[in-house]
Amino acid sequence: MEGFVQYCPPNITLNHPWVNHGLTRCFLDTVSTSVITGFLILFGSIESIVYRKYGSPIQSRSGQRSKLFILQIMAAVILTILPVVECVVQLYLVHNGVLYGYLLLYTIGNVIVWPLSLHLIYLERNALLPSIPARGHGLILLIFWTLTFVAQNLAFLNMKNEDWWFDLETTSDVVEFSLFVVRFVCTCIAFLLGLKAPGLYTSERLYREGFGSSAGSLLDEHQPDSSTSSSSPWSNFFSKLRTLLPFVWPAKAPSLQIRVLMCFLLLGAGRVANVYVPVLYKMLVDSMTPADGNVIFRWDLVLIYVAVKFLQGGGMGGVGFLNNLRSFLWIPIQQFTTRETEVKLFEHLHSLSLRWHLSRKTGEVLRVINRGTDSINSLLSYLLFNIFPTIADILIAIVYFATAFNPWFSLIVFVTMAVYMAGTIAVTEWRTKYKRQMNQEDNKLRGRAVDSLLNFETVKYYGAEKYEVEQYKDIMIRYQIEEWRSSASLNLLNTVQNVVMTVGLLAGSLLCVHFVSEKQLTVGDFVLFGTYIVQLYAPLNWFGTYYRMIQQSFIDMENMLDLLKERQEVKDNPGAKDLLVKEGTIEFQNVSFSYRPDKPILKNISFTVLPGKTLALVGSSGEGKSTIIRLLFRFFDVQEGAILLDGQDIRGVKQTSVRQAIGVVPQDTVLFNTTIKDNIQYGRVSATVEEIYEAAKAADIHDRILGFPDGYETVVGERGLKLSGGEKQRVAIARTLLKSPKFVLLDEATSALDTHTERNIQASLARVCTNRTTLVVAHRLSTIINAHQIIVLHDGCIAERGSHEELLAMKGVYAEMWNNQISNEDDGTGTAPTTPVSREFFPCSDGGLFT
Repeated sequence: MEGFVQYCPPNITLNHPWVNHGLTRCFLDTVSTSVITGFLILFGSIESIVYRKYGSPIQSRSGQRSKLFILQIMAAVILTILPVVECVVQLYLVHNGVLYGYLLLYTIGNVIVWPLSLHLIYLERNALLPSIPARGHGLILLIFWTLTFVAQNLAFLNMKNEDWWFDLETTSDVVEFSLFVVRFVCTCIAFLLGLKAPGLYTSERLYREGFGSSAGSLLDEHQPDSSTSSSSPWSNFFSKLRTLLPFVWPAKAPSLQIRVLMCFLLLGAGRVANVYVPVLYKMLVDSMTPADGNVIFRWDLVLIYVAVKFLQGGGMGGVGFLNNLRSFLWIPIQQFTTRETEVKLFEHLHSLSLRWHLSRKTGEVLRVINRGTDSINSLLSYLLFNIFPTIADILIAIVYFATAFNPWFSLIVFVTMAVYMAGTIAVTEWRTKYKRQMNQEDNKLRGRAVDSLLNFETVKYYGAEKYEVEQYKDIMIRYQIEEWRSSASLNLLNTVQNVVMTVGLLAGSLLCVHFVSEKQLTVGDFVLFGTYIVQLYAPLNWFGTYYRMIQQSFIDMENMLDLLKERQEVKDNPGAKDLLVKEGTIEFQNVSFSYRPDKPILKNISFTVLPGKTLALVGSSGEGKSTIIRLLFRFFDVQEGAILLDGQDIRGVKQTSVRQAIGVVPQDTVLFNTTIKDNIQYGRVSATVEEIYEAAKAADIHDRILGFPDGYETVVGERGLKLSGGEKQRVAIARTLLKSPKFVLLDEATSALDTHTERNIQASLARVCTNRTTLVVAHRLSTIINAHQIIVLHDGCIAERGSHEELLAMKGVYAEMWNNQISNEDDGTGTAPTTPVSREFFPCSDGGLFT
């Protein structure tokens, strides 16, 4: 019975933990179990009380559990049962039926903490606190999983200890090692899945699936947003890296690939230099403090030390030759990444549908592109040249201290680094939400500024300068609130890191001085330790910054990756060929279309425009006239029916060939902020100067351009605001004439102009339409009275069709529209002339616009 009251096995005490080149099982299990159990019981109970008091239940509609969540639960269950099995094995195979106190503590502690962790997982999965939307597991569980994983890794310090089972000489050794492997794997799974949080219903998932009313009120103001996505920035890590790999690895540039390899070789050389600098320093100090008092002038060591120091630079290698050379070689690679990323994004944005572009905010999109591109370079730099080298230096230091000094130094370095990195990761993960919210407000701030400046004239029209400033100020205040939270949490993290580093340095220095006083180490060894540990702490002190910057880079990339994931609504079919235009027939066959399922725009529309003929579309606003133009230009694909050009379904040919065959003169002409010459040449970028002049003459604007001080080199201003409405329309006409398309679309091309300007421009439009198949969307009926066919749209259907005279004779919708416009003109409020426009005003040949 005496054995049952013993806490540790014979000849083992807690006061002497290091025995036979390793930690005793009694000491390791006592410390790890006490720390982990005490931490989770204390803080886990607090979290449980908070959730029960303030949490709101969540009820997901799907009722499905992910496989990773099931794996997470299974790992916790196994880790609950495993200590009991280990206790039985220790009791009967190792200690011959004697139950020691540390085994009982270890078993009871694990049996308590893992079910408690399951309870906390259940609370965080099924309840929501009235604060920030769920992004991952709470800080308490993250620290718990980190501590358990670190505790399992401490066992590797005992690989040389004969009292442990790494040599696998007996049956009990094999059994214990097998149980250790199971425990290590399960703990690793629990740690990794804890970071991923597969069992939580994040705000985005709840919003997508639907949620209970009690949770709904909490989530209404936190609906999913790309900038505030609740998933961890480390989620889908490898998927993100695969997406970025084509932009990073210069697959088609062998010279850049050689540079990449050279950079990695220089990185490895830097690790070697980091080891030899303190070693050479120790050798120099020992040479100047010999035991016999004979000091030898070791000029060779001085030269070697200075040379290696020159290669290394500072403690982080920040100004060393190796680092500078590596940075120099990396410049073209970084430029390659930036170029490939921005070009790909620019190309992708131009490939997206009109629907997406109509809903975008230009300021936010530009901000996302800039931040995303910068984040890729930052991510590569921090991962490849800061995080990985720092981790490598830590591992090298642990091995070096364990072999050249004493395992205690290795243990101090390992524990300090592990606690530092675990605390950094846990706290940084916790404060991620503040960075996301700050990004969201930053997007709003930039978007508001761009939107306000783009609408400068509107602001002036309504005297709303003060209102715009107040709105900008309000958003700025909200942004600064989130910025303060992010900065305050950063200061907290820095304080925690400083405490951990100081404690580790204190413990190592005291131990080193103790061994020097005991004559077990020399003064040079103390110098080596101090130099090495400070050199090691320098990059580690930046580890939190690197981790935060990497995390920030992932967050900044999220919106950019979302842009890359935006799907093209209109795509070319595989193997699509170019449109072959011969005659120029347009045919709509039973076309139906809607922007939203609940609101159809076009219903079973059918018509044909013969080569060289003109079809006019009229009707009230919102009847689908401009939609027909968009469908023909293939900004959208029809949902039912087909659109044929010369008998070819436009969905089966390349979009570029369709758009190349069509010329458009829109109602609102928007020009690029460049010269008049460049804007006209945009119709056909390969056109010569003479061809540009001819197009301008045909549009009756050549002489007007020559009257400008800079002629064709006149810059038109943003969106062409320096030109009048009539001048912009004539530039658009000249651009279309230069393109020389087979089909012409006029989308209310003159409705925004006054009657006098309109009449002057109609002659230019007539030249555009000559011998071309034309589709006209008209607001002023007087401009289309000579069209070959007029279609009246009403409620998404063709209400009437025929010539001008035929439609007037029907005395239907068209006749009513004509009479209303005439009446308005008589009252002085309309725009339609009281008499038909003569053929002399629209001198078109047969097949032109008005014949």
